[in-house]
Amino acid sequence: MPRLRLIWGVSLLLAACGAPKEPPSWRLFPLQRYVPHDGVAVVSQPDGYGIHIYLETDTSFAGVCRPRWLPDPARLFNGNGSTPFSSGLATRQEFFDAVSRRDVRALLEKELEALCEARAPDERWQWTEPPLSEEQVLPVQLPSLEEEDLLTNPVEELKRFRQLLKDQQDGE
Repeated sequence: MPRLRLIWGVSLLLAACGAPKEPPSWRLFPLQRYVPHDGVAVVSQPDGYGIHIYLETDTSFAGVCRPRWLPDPARLFNGNGSTPFSSGLATRQEFFDAVSRRDVRALLEKELEALCEARAPDERWQWTEPPLSEEQVLPVQLPSLEEEDLLTNPVEELKRFRQLLKDQQDGE
């Protein structure tokens, strides 16, 4: 009998220590990065942690403004508090998990449409779905650098400068 009471007591103690984890709040709100509508906060973990999704527009097609998806979100801190902020990098999987939710996509669409309206008011808004897996991520194509875009070698520039000074002194 005492042994049964001991086992029962230890079981109760262990059950009390193993209280269930607090679920994430899935609180969603616009979180400005530089200008209004250029970021969305998703509280996807307990204690106010989550991701800060940076929003960008793509106007590479004539007359159309659509989302440019950046699947590398920042880490969100204090998302349930009064002053949320982001720092560092969160995982792409967290991005994919967040954008797979209908409520997150609805807020993203609303904010991106407002961002397109502010950046390209004459362009037609076109929604494109965010990538939901690594295979769907399209790398951003940037124009290639041309010779005139490259910086000169500082050592060569210093030699040219010294030669100009020497030529100027010799000419006087």
